[in-house]
This record gives sequence, structure tokens and C-alpha cells, in this order.
Amino acid sequence: IKVELIETLSEEEQEESDFLIGNYFHDVEKKAIRNLLLDEGIRLDGRKSTDIRPIWSEIDYLPAAHGSSIFTRGETQSLTTVTLGTRMDEKIIDEVLVQGRDKFLLHYNFPPFSTGDARPVRGLSRREVGHGNLAHRALKGMLPSGEDNTYTIRIVSDILESNGSSSMATVCAGTLALMDAGIQIKRPVSGIAMGLIMDNEDRYTVLSDILGDEDHLGDMDFKVTGTEKGITACQMDIKVDGMSYEILEKALDQANEGRNHILGKMLETMDAPREDFKPHVPRIEKIIIPKDMIGAVIGPGGKIIQEIQETTGTVITIEEKDEKGIVMVSATNKESIDAGMARIKAIVVVPEVGTIYKGKVKSIVAFGAFIEILPGKDGLLHISEIEHRRLKTVDEVLKEGEMVEVKIIDIDQKSGKLKLSRKALLPKPEQKD
Repeated sequence: IKVELIETLSEEEQEESDFLIGNYFHDVEKKAIRNLLLDEGIRLDGRKSTDIRPIWSEIDYLPAAHGSSIFTRGETQSLTTVTLGTRMDEKIIDEVLVQGRDKFLLHYNFPPFSTGDARPVRGLSRREVGHGNLAHRALKGMLPSGEDNTYTIRIVSDILESNGSSSMATVCAGTLALMDAGIQIKRPVSGIAMGLIMDNEDRYTVLSDILGDEDHLGDMDFKVTGTEKGITACQMDIKVDGMSYEILEKALDQANEGRNHILGKMLETMDAPREDFKPHVPRIEKIIIPKDMIGAVIGPGGKIIQEIQETTGTVITIEEKDEKGIVMVSATNKESIDAGMARIKAIVVVPEVGTIYKGKVKSIVAFGAFIEILPGKDGLLHISEIEHRRLKTVDEVLKEGEMVEVKIIDIDQKSGKLKLSRKALLPKPEQKD
């Protein structure tokens, strides 16, 4: 209609009236759509006020990701991935009043092509920050915490097409991707965007799963997320001065019905998290060490921990908590983790008298040799403890770099120095008559 009207005008009249025609058309369109809903209960796409658009979803959509899903509702689609990382991937919060770390990150991306725009991608918009924060709040409460989750979890939602409620599609896709990744969430979360059309005569209609135009031309955008047991997050934008308790109650009841319908469709795709992570997900094991051993594991300038990571192919993080050191060892395979754990255990183990070790001859001096029995732990093998016979020099038996079995025969209580013996492991020679 708008195009037909403009075509009846001359070029000069089109230039003069283009702005006014656009404004008038918008006002007429808004009034017509609102009256259609209030008088006949018919929406732009022909749905009733409580109807939800068709839904389809899949998991493991991107096999190389730790977890992924695609969720489509009508003309709104979210492709979401989950990446599992170590403590080094945590978000560091350094604000004026708030400091700390966050193990859960959610990024919401709304590229221009999702709404048919052909323009360059600029910096992150306030809209993307707000929508991402809402989805973050919706899912965070359902994630395992403390001992139940050793991973840093990052969710990235890319909106591939959008016609209303893309943040709620992010929540639904995020839930499916988390379950696909093997994260044992407490309960699955779904979300829905509710709308409202009301006039001055106290007539109103609450809309479920609103379109982009219904958001633009309506009076409310009320996003509600939650599980089958209750709400996890909500956000309301209204263009009217206020609303009655009756309208709010109806909106919440209708949102609950819509959320449960969407949740049912999601559970048809995946009804529970994977029992185990995918094969290519990095594994993490934890070991608790004494506080005074943290420095020994790290080494001067981080030398020892860096050497362990390089030789075993692991990522190691250490956190001091409750007067203890919590060491997390991560790698893509169990062999690397076992190697890293063995190196750490060897450092923090407390040597005991009588224990036998196979150590390396680090250096030779006139009175004996220093043997490295554990990483960073040396002991003195006195020349008199090398063999039963009397030796003139240590070089007669030992060479630097040689591996030798020794036994701890004493530990100095003050200095902690180790006294070793090799002859204690050798058979005594027979005495001659």
C-alpha cells in the first residue's frame, strides 16, 4: 500500500513527502495490528495469543566442539557451542567494587545478517551485552558448583536468523549444548518472550513467543526463563505507564505454559546430560598438597612447573585455599595426566627412613656424591656408604648422570638433609677366616 501511494506522486512530491508518508504509514500500521489483536485475537502470522511457533533442535551439530546445539523457533535460530577449559581460562573480575573470578562465561553474538542487513560487524553493542547477561543469569544457577565442576565453561551463541526472542533461543540452545558437553546441570532451562497489547479502554491481550514486529509495535517485552520447578531469570521492558496485577499474573501463567511446552520439545531432542564427556574434551584431575609444598612444585621463577608442563603436555594450575594447595592437572589424554600427577607427587612426597629410591648422580665431591632421589630433592651418599670395601675415590664406582639405587638411612631433624646408603642394599661380603 505504501509503495502504491508513493508511485502516484511526482518525483518532487516524493522527495518532499517521503518522511511524512513513512511516519503516517507506521502509525496506521501500528493501529491496525493492535486493533486486529484486540478485536479478533489474530496475530501477524495468524497464530492465537497463546500459540508457540514451530520448534526444532539438534545436538552435536558441530562435532569438533566440546558441546554444541542448534535451536530454531519460527524464524529465530541460535547455533551454540560449549568449550570446557581450565582455571587459567576463568574470567577475572576487576571492577571498582567487585573483584574475583567467574568460571562461567556466556557470549551472545548478533551479526547483521541475522536480520537481513548487509553491513560490517562493528564493536559489541549494548543490546548484545544485555541479552548475553540475561542468558548468563538464566543458566548459571543450574550449573554444578564446587567439587562437582572443575571446568571453566564458556558458551557462545551465534544468532543465525532473528525474528524476536533471540536471547531466549540462546537459553534453550545453551541448555542443550551443556547437556551435549556432558555438564551435569541440575535441571534443563527454557525461555520465552511475552508481549502485551492494551488500549485506553482497559482491553488487553497477552502474547506468547512474540515476533520482532509485535515487540516493536506492542507495549511489553517480558522475557522469562526457568525450569519445570520455577523461574531462573526474567526481564521486562514496557512502553506504558504501568500495568495491573491481573495482567502480570496472566503474563506469568501464560509464560509458564509456554516455557513448559518449549521444554518438552527440547527434551525430545535430549532429555539428560551425557554420562561422560566427549573423547576430545580435556580431562582434569585434582590433588591437594601441603601449603608449604606449593613453592617446591612451582620452583624458582616457575622453572619446575613449566618444565613439568612442557615434558608431560599438561596444563597445571595451583590455588591456595584453606591453608592447602589445590593443584589441577589438565590434558587431552590420560597418559599425560598420569605423568604430570606422578611428577607432582614425587615432589610433594615426604621421604621416610628405610625407603628405597632410584636416583641420579647429580654431582661428585671428595667425600661422596649427591643423589637426586626425587625432583628437587637431593641426598648425600657418603663415600663410606657406597660399598662395603674402602674406596679411595668416588669415581671408582660412580659417574655423574648415572642412575643408582639408594636407601634413606637417616634424616636430619633440624635441616631435613637426607643421608643415603648404597651398601645397605648390597649383600655383605663373606668374612675370611
